[in-house]
Amino acid sequence: MRAWRRTHLGTEADRATFRTLHRASLAAPALREGLTTDSAERSIRHLRSLLGTPAMALTDTAAALAWDGTGQHHTDQAAALVAATLDRGATRVFDRSDLQCEETGCPVRTAVVSPLVVEERIVGTLQAFAPYPTAGLARAADEVAQWVSGQLELAELDASRTRAIEAEVRALRAQISPHFIYNSLGAIASFVRTDPDRARDLLMEFADFTRYSFRSHGDFTTLAEELRSVERYLLLEQARFGERLRVTLSIAPEVLPVAVPFLCIQPLVENAVRHGLANVEGAGHVRIGALDRGQECVIEVEDDGVGEDPDKVRRALAGDTALDSVGLGNVDSRLRNTYGDDYGLVVETAPGAGTKVIVRVPKFAPGVQV
Repeated sequence: MRAWRRTHLGTEADRATFRTLHRASLAAPALREGLTTDSAERSIRHLRSLLGTPAMALTDTAAALAWDGTGQHHTDQAAALVAATLDRGATRVFDRSDLQCEETGCPVRTAVVSPLVVEERIVGTLQAFAPYPTAGLARAADEVAQWVSGQLELAELDASRTRAIEAEVRALRAQISPHFIYNSLGAIASFVRTDPDRARDLLMEFADFTRYSFRSHGDFTTLAEELRSVERYLLLEQARFGERLRVTLSIAPEVLPVAVPFLCIQPLVENAVRHGLANVEGAGHVRIGALDRGQECVIEVEDDGVGEDPDKVRRALAGDTALDSVGLGNVDSRLRNTYGDDYGLVVETAPGAGTKVIVRVPKFAPGVQV
């Protein structure tokens, strides 16, 4: 049998397609950050190479953000081209009368200006300059502008998703029970005379808990940090409930460095204590486990309390805030937004049967880092 040997990288058309895709891929990361001076300056060289024009400008709706190629003395004229394009709302071709120039041999004699559109709103323009106009350049500039607009749309979606997650975290912080704060301070005060050392330790735990819960940076934290906050919360609750609250933790050391959404475990534990145990006569038990499952980390929060109607839980996870138990729906929404719909909360419960909440997170996910 004759061995196959690769003698070339396909036809010239194949190679041209590869070069085009490669140049587009080089421009994409900057554009995915939105249309700014920095992103325009980092992407424009690659965009100009796609069109092969002597010069190109990227603008917002007022002026040039970046220029690449020759004829930079025309930069100030970009604003007038933007205004004329905004009036029409579509690709326009400009000639020498619009690009006055006294430099002999300057290749910037005509311009094709295409709008950049995000959510049906023009946010800027792509301006391709050449010695003379051609129908091919007009079509190509329009296609590249549409591709750039697509990248900017994705950037806007990313920004909207980030704003939504930040709003959900703010809402979750607002749900931290004032009763928990008052009860914790009351429990600490009760030890001031009888056990001042314990009162001091509990006060430090309370300070660390609130500092972590209201920190202002980062959408993600490590599982170790999240569990440390949970431990502080439980120490404060045990000071209140005493022997009535029993806690078991079973944590695989391998999963402690895994990045998880900020405040995704503590609300589940608070829910277990408040709704699972607070109304139970006698002692109640909360079990927290974190397991290594290959490419995933599985976290379980379980109580042997009063349980809940599964229909109410489904409605809470669906976003019914009137029924939401300490951010259950909030946590579920953030997990799905971060990892996809396959990673929402799994809740096993029934009246009188306690509650078990299961959280699965991938150990590695795009865009998830501390």
